[in-house]
Amino acid sequence: MTVFRHILWGYELTYPDHWTHQSVQDADAFTDASYSEDEEMDSSQLLVRGEWNWERTPIEPLWNKHIGLMAGMIGAKQVGSAPWKLGGATGLEAEIGLPKKDNRRLWTGILMRDFRVLHFMVTHPKEARETFEPVATKVISSLRFPNRILGIKATREGIPLPPGYEAVDPKSILADISNTAHWRAYSGMAGIGALQAFYLREVPIHNWDMDEYVPFPGPSELGFARLQLRRSNLKITLGMMPYDPSGSGTITPSSPANIVIKVA
Repeated sequence: MTVFRHILWGYELTYPDHWTHQSVQDADAFTDASYSEDEEMDSSQLLVRGEWNWERTPIEPLWNKHIGLMAGMIGAKQVGSAPWKLGGATGLEAEIGLPKKDNRRLWTGILMRDFRVLHFMVTHPKEARETFEPVATKVISSLRFPNRILGIKATREGIPLPPGYEAVDPKSILADISNTAHWRAYSGMAGIGALQAFYLREVPIHNWDMDEYVPFPGPSELGFARLQLRRSNLKITLGMMPYDPSGSGTITPSSPANIVIKVA
């Protein structure tokens, strides 16, 4: 069995060794690789996507939005829903009725824990249900939210860094900085929602006190997420600066963000 660990969203899943994992935009897809030569059966997959819920909006409005978006995309119809609890998280799940001409089965659910919401979707041809559904159910049931994820790197000041982030010239992100002596900057591709999940979990683990948290998106017009951190006499301002790599002019909670740190 293989353990998948999402360091940003802070969850783990265990899946069979013959399954494959790949990132698909802002989601993670798990597929039975033994179907690779069968194009129809290869559509059997489990998708997991994280969402940042800084307001801790109740699960019901989030569920209604989730189902509404799904219905709009694929013409699905909800066939009731049921409460769902797993791994210390609570949510809702449902079997989705697809148009009769569609040969697929679709199940979906969402779980909320603290500020995090995980969206799950299982889809497969109807004839694959007997073989795929029990394994997919077992993978989902393996969900864990570990208290600590080992191996996370930190800056020389002790600020945790998400995976894939590399040091860059602070002026490459904030061009109006006149003196870079007290600034650090790190470039990467993680979504700003996932970054906020990472920092709100890791900051206390790395023995920092959080004096202020300004979420993005949120009620502030700041345009980015900001943390004010303190440890002993050291004060840090950490900004998560979203950007638009496609040039579309649109910033969303899943837009990638760079990290800028000011050391007081």
